[in-house]
Amino acid sequence: MLIKKKSENESMFYELAQTYQLPFHTFSLYPPAAKCAAWGALDAAWKESALNLGTSYLHYNYPQLLASDYSDFSITGNRIRYEEKYFARRLALDALVLAECVENKGTFLTDIINGLFCICEESGWQLPPHNTYIRDTPQFPLPDSTRPVLDLFACETGSILAAADYLLGKKLDEVSPFIRKRISHELSLRIFTPYLNEHFWWMGNGNEPMNNWTIWCTQNVLLAAFLVSNDDSLLKNILLKACKSADYFLMEYGEDGCCDEGAFYYRHAGLCLFNVLEILNAVTGGHFSHLYKEPKIRNIASYIMNVHIQDKFYLNFSDCSPVAGRCSAREFLFARRTENENMMCFAARDFMAGMPDTLLMSSENNLYYRLQNAFTLKDIFEFQKNAQTPVSYPDIYYKSAGVFIARDSIYFLGVKAGDNGDSHNHNDTGSFTIYKKGLPLLIDVGVETYTKKTFSPKRYEIWTMQSTYHNLPTINGFMQKDGEAYGAVHITTAFSSCHSEIQMDIAPAYPSESGLKYYVRKVILEKEKEIRITDSFAFTKAGSCLETHSVILNFMTYEKPVLIHKEHTLLFQIGENNLLEISGGEFLKTETIPITDKRLKAAWEHEIYRTMISAVNTTVEIHIS
Repeated sequence: MLIKKKSENESMFYELAQTYQLPFHTFSLYPPAAKCAAWGALDAAWKESALNLGTSYLHYNYPQLLASDYSDFSITGNRIRYEEKYFARRLALDALVLAECVENKGTFLTDIINGLFCICEESGWQLPPHNTYIRDTPQFPLPDSTRPVLDLFACETGSILAAADYLLGKKLDEVSPFIRKRISHELSLRIFTPYLNEHFWWMGNGNEPMNNWTIWCTQNVLLAAFLVSNDDSLLKNILLKACKSADYFLMEYGEDGCCDEGAFYYRHAGLCLFNVLEILNAVTGGHFSHLYKEPKIRNIASYIMNVHIQDKFYLNFSDCSPVAGRCSAREFLFARRTENENMMCFAARDFMAGMPDTLLMSSENNLYYRLQNAFTLKDIFEFQKNAQTPVSYPDIYYKSAGVFIARDSIYFLGVKAGDNGDSHNHNDTGSFTIYKKGLPLLIDVGVETYTKKTFSPKRYEIWTMQSTYHNLPTINGFMQKDGEAYGAVHITTAFSSCHSEIQMDIAPAYPSESGLKYYVRKVILEKEKEIRITDSFAFTKAGSCLETHSVILNFMTYEKPVLIHKEHTLLFQIGENNLLEISGGEFLKTETIPITDKRLKAAWEHEIYRTMISAVNTTVEIHIS
């Protein structure tokens, strides 16, 4: 029986929302620019960096967004050419707004107003790949300005404009009363009206599967509404609908809090849940504050620490890179709210390791996150200065998504069980990831830059999505299939101080045409010694199975394996002091895979390798030492 991922129908947020009595409190977690003393008290290095970055955008020529730029995605499938211009506008506006808040002399106002009007004049705030009203239907080549689509970045754009309005309101009014009037009009037309009167799939209905979109969009709609609106009736309706969506989002999570989309998407899922809670508590005087004690929410918070390997690397699966970004203020604040001092240590140290990039978050699109960072810096610095104990990482099995993690002072071992029905799925049931001394050894490649093909019926034509490019076998020429029906069964785990293991049968992850009866994979970490993997299999048809069947094991490595011995057992050296010993297999070939894609290059600095081994016995043993 496959793992049941969804939790039972429950209401944490909506029932609380119904019991809140108006009026709302003013949403003022962070001060506007008019509060000069608060901005003056910010970290000196942050203020200097913010001013320098803002100054670099003075007299900025905001990129022109043409109709042909928008329709490029429908014609060619390329989404990057439009997005680079689209996000450049928002990054410039963010930098200029924060610089003006710091300096408070009007130096940046002209460029800020230019940016606000550029964005207000866009025909659609939704990205071309999301320009549709019904989930998984073809995108329209151009936006309909009379019927806005609420996607991730339309909602985020609303929050950016609202944050700019909140921070600089009085200064904008001194230039013209029509600036904020225009912002208010666009937010009403493009965000609040469609939010309350249309149903977009990510809002949830209790039946459709949700993902990071649900809570990411909800967070930004709440920010847009509570930063600028004083209409309690409007705000109450938005709050009620947002709380329903928050409940639908939580239904996708098991009690263990595992994000089946991976570490990168935690930043758009778990951390957005955190900010939803922060907003709701700020405007209701703490009406939702006890939710921080809920086990599921506490587990969601700590997920990012548990999947951290070392330095910049994270356990990755699905559409997640092994380099999933450094911690920001949000991880630290979420840990503090859930009273997890161990995670506070992790977040603070990772933040410091990412300096100076983590200081300004200059590549972050969301203005509110950058504001949050600015006003949390001193707390992070102070905590880090006084933190003495090392971060403690647990061995853990996330049953809801089938993610197994074990480690010692030498090895990090991650194994993906579960099934192939995850959000942003790769067909990777049973694949393992191994790092030694914090460096990648046997890897999960990640995902290339998104194109039109990525989220289409042709998704599994992309090589990075295929099981044959994971540490998995290919059976009689068949790779694993996608969908919740294809997954592991008979999963068992065991943990002790010296030994951690997982065992599963991954045969159901392959189509029946593969002929598998069972394929049992057992992975063991003997702590401070070695990792052992044993694969045992049989086919449904009687007879000498390897005379009539083919089992090819694939191994993905960051360094090139060099075959140094091949009698009785295969012995490979991978990089320095890493040995991969395989018994029961015959070496076929090692192929070099160049890394040319921009997104993959962010993780892998050079080419990677796939080594193929043909099974010659019905049991294959792999030792890594």
